[in-house]
Amino acid sequence: MKVIKVLIVDDEVKARNVLRHLIEAHLPNVGEVRQAGSVDEALEVLDHYSPDIVFLDVEMPYRNGFDFLRSVRDPQFDVIFTTAFNQYAVQAIRFSALDYLLKPVDPEELIQAVDRHVQQSAGEPHSRELYRNLVENVGKEDIARFRIAVPSTEGVQFFMVADILRLEAEGSYTRIVLTNRKPFVASRTLKHFEEMLADFPFIRTHKSHLVNQAHITGMTAGRDHVILSDDSRIEISRRKKDEVMKLLGLRS
Repeated sequence: MKVIKVLIVDDEVKARNVLRHLIEAHLPNVGEVRQAGSVDEALEVLDHYSPDIVFLDVEMPYRNGFDFLRSVRDPQFDVIFTTAFNQYAVQAIRFSALDYLLKPVDPEELIQAVDRHVQQSAGEPHSRELYRNLVENVGKEDIARFRIAVPSTEGVQFFMVADILRLEAEGSYTRIVLTNRKPFVASRTLKHFEEMLADFPFIRTHKSHLVNQAHITGMTAGRDHVILSDDSRIEISRRKKDEVMKLLGLRS
């Protein structure tokens, strides 16, 4: 079993101690835990300590968690963000395909986040791309301008929400169809993307289909399929028909 080294960065002493206690109680593969109360202190720790995972608080005075990422040019560790609920920050993190834990931290979610780290190599090239994307996203004032990052078997795919035509469930995976490139399969469920895109006009027409309303150009005569801008026809299930009609401003 790989022994993991951890750095906790949080300006609140109590929050750091609570997280350390949870780590020691639930993660036997963590061998060393260090703490920092600010971004500057964390950067000093990195001069002589090489963590595998940094638990990084988002909201801190003077310099926040995103400032920390801007200061580390080539991170050789994974980051798991910790935050009290901040919709803008959480959306930026999710769009960049990075892990986060809401405070108060749930032990089971903590275990799952660290397990995901164990299943991949810390500091691998695609991780650095995701951090750069996050830093770019948080510099934008409107979440509609965020760029989505989705790891796939072909590498990380970057695209805008407006580029999505539709998403289709394939078991525990999702096939994403875009306007300007070939489709690809992401290793996340359709439910994951439905939640991530909840602030945007996407319609669940069927248990297996989530479509971008902006690309709906019409309906079939029987109103059992929507027609998209690429001329594809996506099924509307009977259970979803009334909801779809209402969202499109039509009578069922």
